[in-house]
Amino acid sequence: MSASPIFIITGTDTDIGKTIFASALVGALNAHYWKPVQSGYDAAMESDSATVARLSGVQPSQILPEAYRLKTPCSPHLSAELDGVMIDTARLTPPVVQGPLIIEAAGGVMVPLTRDTLYVDQFMTWSLPVILVARTSLGTINLSLLSIEAMKRRGIMMHGIAFVGEANEDNEALITDFAGVKRLGRLPLIDPLNRATLASAFHAHFRLEDFSA
Repeated sequence: MSASPIFIITGTDTDIGKTIFASALVGALNAHYWKPVQSGYDAAMESDSATVARLSGVQPSQILPEAYRLKTPCSPHLSAELDGVMIDTARLTPPVVQGPLIIEAAGGVMVPLTRDTLYVDQFMTWSLPVILVARTSLGTINLSLLSIEAMKRRGIMMHGIAFVGEANEDNEALITDFAGVKRLGRLPLIDPLNRATLASAFHAHFRLEDFSA
């Protein structure tokens, strides 16, 4: 690996397994993890950063603190407003670390960070390769192709697409063929889900060399 890779992880929707995939990739690459904005933060519940720490097995120092922790579980722009916080996108510069870095965005590509900035706008500012996480089930074709189209129209680098769910060869092949985006693999539903089972599933369904810089 000539240089340490940095990837943005985004999704076609919320609650599709994006954080689980991010956990697997962080563990596989022994990467640092950063979620710039966490909405729906509750100290009594597990945050996405805590989930990644638990499932990836990396050192605690490799889980970087969020720039913003917001309480209300909704889009960051509204969560910030309800919390009386103003998100300053200038604070969202990716941290410099030794080794790979995985940045997980909130929700989908077109989720607003502020009243003036969508996550896809922030991707343009970061100018880093993006991995789109998509479910395999009904509705994924439309959501995946729209997400990819939105990024391509803005000249965003797409590293590939990772699917989550039960195998659906037709959906997966059609999306990647239409979009001209690399299919990285598919993370199956895992039960029980723990560090060992997640690592085993990732290595069975993805090639580590596909995540080189």
